[in-house]
Amino acid sequence: MATNPKTMKAILISAFGPPENLVIKNDIPIPEPTAPGTIRIRIRAFGINHAEMHMRRGEWAESVPISGIECVGTVDAWGPPSPANTDTDTSLPTLFPIGLPVAAVMGGLGRTIPGSYAQYTVVRQENVVPLVSPAEFVSSTSSSSPNNNDNNIPPPLPWAELAALPESYSTAWTCLFRNLALERGHRLLIRGATSAFGRAAVNLAVAAGAIVTGTTRSEGKFAALRALGVAEVLLEAPGLPDRLLGEGNDEKTTEKKFDRVLELVGNSTIVESLKLVKRDGRVCLAGWLGGLEPIAEFNPLLQMASGVHFNFFGSFVFGTPEFPLSDVPLGEVVQAVAEGKFDAKPFKVFVFDEIREAHRYMEEGRAGGKMVVVVD
Repeated sequence: MATNPKTMKAILISAFGPPENLVIKNDIPIPEPTAPGTIRIRIRAFGINHAEMHMRRGEWAESVPISGIECVGTVDAWGPPSPANTDTDTSLPTLFPIGLPVAAVMGGLGRTIPGSYAQYTVVRQENVVPLVSPAEFVSSTSSSSPNNNDNNIPPPLPWAELAALPESYSTAWTCLFRNLALERGHRLLIRGATSAFGRAAVNLAVAAGAIVTGTTRSEGKFAALRALGVAEVLLEAPGLPDRLLGEGNDEKTTEKKFDRVLELVGNSTIVESLKLVKRDGRVCLAGWLGGLEPIAEFNPLLQMASGVHFNFFGSFVFGTPEFPLSDVPLGEVVQAVAEGKFDAKPFKVFVFDEIREAHRYMEEGRAGGKMVVVVD
């Protein structure tokens, strides 16, 4: 008879600093879902994000020893029901049966609660998304033991491929279709388009009928963006407005401007991006590939065009009433990837013990897309 383990492997930040400060421990107690409405996930893989690099360095406002803001895996246990929810049809066992393949994004992971760099984690149900229909899952597994995860149906994609999707696509979808209100025919500029986030945004925007221009720091990546459906690729470098628009403010200049800009390079280029949109255009700042240094002496009077809408999105708000994760059609994204409509395979797959190497790749700018770690 199988016994339930009491401890797990986890990756801890031993002290703020370089990748060498990520230490693997084998005797960390498995977390218990004691709070109402929480779910314990047996983690099968997780994505690597720039936020975790900043957390490791001590550059983030909040962090905990076990980092990681997203994961994919299977439901392992539930906490007690929420006092506000006594409806059987919306109970945790109904919505999230044991063994169900799920994704978890944010909800304090790696910031205020132990994150996904481990074999197990506990997450609020608001930050957990089924990757297959719970009803179909229960139907297909009714003949097997409900507590035997290994007998359950497989996930819709390999775990490593699923791990490349949750954070990047949830954030990209929200930025494009909530903050930017992107519509078919809009001219969209994505700065930092070859990042994992940028590639996700490209796939979603092209599928929605937008005319996408993307930037990258490397001319060697131009072909990869064109293969994703990007109409025009530009070299990411200072002075982009001058190169694109030239001098003056005539009708021809206006025609060259964009309807929407998704700014992923960050504070170092956002002032430029504000000059690249038409009147009533929107700019969303959602990435910091260029670093976390604040904008120096920002003066909207002198540096913003009139009638331009500027907003920000941080994925830490996922799971709140204003930004429910259930709004994001992550299941449709998984289906699109499974059908070959989106090219979303991870750039590189690491095993658990290679976490330091994964962070070195990210820190040195060697990643050409999403990197993931598979868990033992």
